[in-house]
Amino acid sequence: MKASEFDKFAEEYLATHKGNIAITGEDPEYFARYKIETVAARLKRLGLPAPRRILDFGCGIGNSAPHLRAAFPAAGIVGLDVSEKSLAVARQRFPGVADFRRYEGGADMPLEPGFDLVFSACVFHHIEADEHVALFAALRGLLAPAGRLAVFEHNPWNPVSRYIVATCPFDEDAVLIPAAEFARRQRRAGFGHVDVAYTGFFPGPLKALRPLERALTRLPLGAQYYTLAAA
Repeated sequence: MKASEFDKFAEEYLATHKGNIAITGEDPEYFARYKIETVAARLKRLGLPAPRRILDFGCGIGNSAPHLRAAFPAAGIVGLDVSEKSLAVARQRFPGVADFRRYEGGADMPLEPGFDLVFSACVFHHIEADEHVALFAALRGLLAPAGRLAVFEHNPWNPVSRYIVATCPFDEDAVLIPAAEFARRQRRAGFGHVDVAYTGFFPGPLKALRPLERALTRLPLGAQYYTLAAA
């Protein structure tokens, strides 16, 4: 999707997204929060210190920003996106929470390296597949020596995810990527270790069962997955 297309959906994103995911029994706020909480818990289990610099790659209208701030209150947060209209919405919604910056797309990142965490939520299915390796290499170059890249994507083997993407106006161009292929592209970009974990097994009406999800992360049936990669 081009920047102009993201611009077109910027102001209506939340309402459209909320209607599109109603089938899950949750709202956009839940999905934005759980991703950050998942990553924060995973970094803690690995014994890593809380990140001091965080990049939210493809931040859109800033849905992740307040949850990144809540999870990592001492961190400096940069949100990067190709859509100026989306960034304008993000700045209006969350003034002072993050430094929201525009970039032109591609692998030329207008940032200094040294990020402890690079985070991205359901962005890469909008980007042409032949650009992924170069983008991952560029993001790897922004990491601090012990930094991590955490990227969430929709699981194409999950029928609910396929339905949501197929019926979402701003996912018209989306090409869902199997987790194994996604991890392979990151390894080709130079990441020495890439771990895949599946999430989103239980919808809202079954949320009492969500504590079980930690035992199901290797089961490739969750609605989404994430990769945690280290250089």
